[in-house]
Amino acid sequence: MLSRVARRIYWMARYIERTENTARLVNTYYFLLLDLPRGTRVGWELLPVITGGYDLFSDHYQRHDERNTVKFLLADSFNPGSIINSIASARENCRTSREVLPGHAWEQINELRLYATAHVNDALPRRGRYEFLTEIIHRCQQLTGLLAGTMSHDHAYDFVRIGRNLERADMTTRVVDIGAMSMQLPGDAGNLDVHIWTSMLRALNAYQMYRKDMQLGVHCEDVVSYLLQNDYLPRSVAHCLDQIEECIGDLPLHNDTLKLVRKVRRHVSGIKPGRLDASTLHAEVDGLQIGISAVHNQIGKTWFA
Repeated sequence: MLSRVARRIYWMARYIERTENTARLVNTYYFLLLDLPRGTRVGWELLPVITGGYDLFSDHYQRHDERNTVKFLLADSFNPGSIINSIASARENCRTSREVLPGHAWEQINELRLYATAHVNDALPRRGRYEFLTEIIHRCQQLTGLLAGTMSHDHAYDFVRIGRNLERADMTTRVVDIGAMSMQLPGDAGNLDVHIWTSMLRALNAYQMYRKDMQLGVHCEDVVSYLLQNDYLPRSVAHCLDQIEECIGDLPLHNDTLKLVRKVRRHVSGIKPGRLDASTLHAEVDGLQIGISAVHNQIGKTWFA
């Protein structure tokens, strides 16, 4: 398999997943702010920080308010991680890899881009935002399901799974980091804890599975353990790394990358959520993000160079 094709498929999967994740994040964060007790001081400035775009955001906007933040994450052409740009990047990588992808994937990603371009401005005010973001999520899920159900599960699909799961793991650490930052807010700690971590579960579509699997109330240490360490939740960091390890093990020249994935996986397993406060949880998440980035770099060095 040509390295340029592998790279394009990997990035196509990452951009599709990033689009869905960004839509989930904006939706969930809006409802979190509505649910927080009156007087709780938290604003939209957290989202550019969590998505890694704070400096870029600050270069273009003076006010860190809702409209500017939503426009930055959904529509701004200068933000490479905006929904509009992520979809455009996914489409371009799909276009140049059509020989190994199902034909319907190209059709669906074009329809996704047309929908997003036509309706993104409707999502800047609150009235049309939920409908737009929900539709984006559903269309990304359809595309992910189409690839899983119609694409040959060969090395090309291994790179789809690697890209998707690496992006998922990265976003899950960022969602947990929002929770860590929010733990420092003034107010009734117990009440805030429930609101914040329920929202973090919903951001990853994990609330129902958490209640089913854990059979516990929503508490910080239990949610952190579930989102980082659960073996079966599709968006937990542990599960994503296990999926990546499985795919990488099928590829040639995998030894160095496999060792690195297993190192990050051991880090995840060694975290003790019950012993963490806001600052130490942030430090653990930061370490995981560094590890995930190192895996990405090693993948590029091994198969895309």
